[in-house]
Amino acid sequence: MVRGSLSRILPALAALALIAAGTGVGLMSSAGPALRWAALPAAANPDAAQAGSRWLAGQLVDGGLPGFVGTDWGLTIDALFALRAAGAEPEAAVAVTEALAVDADGYAAIRTETGDFVTGGSTAKVLLAAVVTGADPTDFGGYDWRQRTLDLIYGADQGAKAGWLYDVNLDTTAGSNLFGQSLAVTGLARSGGVPQPMVDFLLRQQCPGGGFRLYPGAAGTSCAADPATEQNMEVDATAMAVQALLAAADAGASGTSEPVAAATSWLLSVQAADGSFSGSGFTAYPNTNSTGLAGQALAAAGESAAAGRAAAFVAAQQITAGNAGAASAHVGAIAYTPDALVAAAANGIGEFELDQWRRASAQAVLGLAQVPFGQIGSGTPTPTATPTTSPSPTADPTTSPTPTTSPTASPTGSPSGTPTPSTSPTAPSPTTTAGPTTAPATTAPPTGGRLPTTGSPIAAYGLVGGMTVLAGVGLILASRRRKARP
Repeated sequence: MVRGSLSRILPALAALALIAAGTGVGLMSSAGPALRWAALPAAANPDAAQAGSRWLAGQLVDGGLPGFVGTDWGLTIDALFALRAAGAEPEAAVAVTEALAVDADGYAAIRTETGDFVTGGSTAKVLLAAVVTGADPTDFGGYDWRQRTLDLIYGADQGAKAGWLYDVNLDTTAGSNLFGQSLAVTGLARSGGVPQPMVDFLLRQQCPGGGFRLYPGAAGTSCAADPATEQNMEVDATAMAVQALLAAADAGASGTSEPVAAATSWLLSVQAADGSFSGSGFTAYPNTNSTGLAGQALAAAGESAAAGRAAAFVAAQQITAGNAGAASAHVGAIAYTPDALVAAAANGIGEFELDQWRRASAQAVLGLAQVPFGQIGSGTPTPTATPTTSPSPTADPTTSPTPTTSPTASPTGSPSGTPTPSTSPTAPSPTTTAGPTTAPATTAPPTGGRLPTTGSPIAAYGLVGGMTVLAGVGLILASRRRKARP
């Protein structure tokens, strides 16, 4: 969805700069839960989850996953979620936790002489990371992440925006996307209770078709009240919202049962026969990121059979001893698409291709472990014994499946905003209620099944010339608004 503000344009310009450089772009109390989680099934493929976790742990450098410039803390937290969900590699999880505690503030905020730039989604992601590791979220790295998250919620004086997670000095027109909102709802629910207005705002972003959109309208109006062109239901956002609502209900929030059921039904309706889910926009093809998140959400909602099919698709894209070929050094890694697996077996995985594999594997493992965000680190099953042989995929990795329906949003996080905070409430602009939009046709995956990257090799920065400052600012801010890629 195109927005007219500079807050939506800046990261796009940064991405264009990278393309020019030759890089792909790619307080309710906790008493009396209104809706309990479904009984958690055993992981559909625990061996595959363990293998993926081992590979991710092997990618860590000083407790973090490398980005194109330093540690990518958003991606590292995604890997931490995967490790904790799988109950695997405890030493690696501890190393990440200790390193994150030191650098978390620098990930969530940019400190400058003219003011601090704070990202709501990143703040909420650190909060949830502290919770899933068993750390004290009110004193993690010397900061109270629960209070910091609560401080970034629009109040009742903001009208339709009430309950929306926002950024400081980053966006003058809107708040966080649904990834940030869902992470905040889940983290707060698990750390003492979530304000009902936060849950209500999330519920308003459910579209008439049952799915959730990634980007709320700038005025904070409901999906149903916005034009049909802005009712773009999206798999990843819906999967995150379902899990957040379940966590909120378990903490005592109200009004979640029917929306969760409707969202689950929508997810089931867009799952392909082979178990896969598609992204949207330029990622509107079957991939393990969307499938991992959707499978995790379906398992949380009690749809074990559908979650199992999603896990089987993910496991089929994993490098094993039997299919590794030229990528034998990366057994356990999970490809973004079937084509990426084939390309890796034929050509190996280059140094600057690893980023896409890390991103794909982190979310894909969630679909294999099938422990929801609301329960990661809380009663997570003890990991099974480390297998002596790598698991074999359960489907032909060369097959490129076609989903039944394609959702319409990007798997990356929300773009960043302009350096001026919103200080006055914005009144909603009611419009005629519109029905859900029709999902576009599935697009073909990129050549070689490559997951679009979000950065550039160091050498590329020398090629952007006068665009460096603009691109750098956009990248720094955008990196703090990723989903998770949450």
